[in-house]
Amino acid sequence: MINKIFAGVDEVGRGCLAGPVVSCALILKKSISKKVLRDSKTISFKNRIEIAKHIKKNSWYAIGAASVDEIDKYNIFNATLLSMERAVKKLKKKPHFFLVDGTHAPKKLKNSKTVIKGDQKIKCISAASIVAKAYRDLYMIKLGSKFPKYKWHKNFGYGTSQHLSALKKFGVTSYHRRSYKPVHNILFK
Repeated sequence: MINKIFAGVDEVGRGCLAGPVVSCALILKKSISKKVLRDSKTISFKNRIEIAKHIKKNSWYAIGAASVDEIDKYNIFNATLLSMERAVKKLKKKPHFFLVDGTHAPKKLKNSKTVIKGDQKIKCISAASIVAKAYRDLYMIKLGSKFPKYKWHKNFGYGTSQHLSALKKFGVTSYHRRSYKPVHNILFK
């Protein structure tokens, strides 16, 4: 009997006010150190970046994203599924089965199972979560260098008090999600 190959799929950035939603599809290689794999939200930024480097060297992975325009056009739920589809499609090595964090998987994704809190329970989903979060965090830091007043290098686009204060003071950028209530309210007050 052949060993089944599993891919973990997870997304990050659903709750942000700015930037894309990013997903990762990932298959672990045997060389991975599994002891470092856990929910990305429990790992500090600095450690997450280092662990993501280790994971990328010891896995097959692909990143997919949905833009701010797609989030505003399709809503965050559908944009998240779109980002997952894109990650899965780009994955060079094809698994037998996909394990997707949460309650919904893309409809086009055959041979999949959703796992609530999968990023806490299943190593390949934890790894996908870490790689996606590191990728998105670094993207937001780079983007934040163009918009330093919003402190994206610290809040990564989430609705922190600093970010909300900057939104009220400096207005909305093209990277803000206009369909999200705090942004929408500033645009249409």
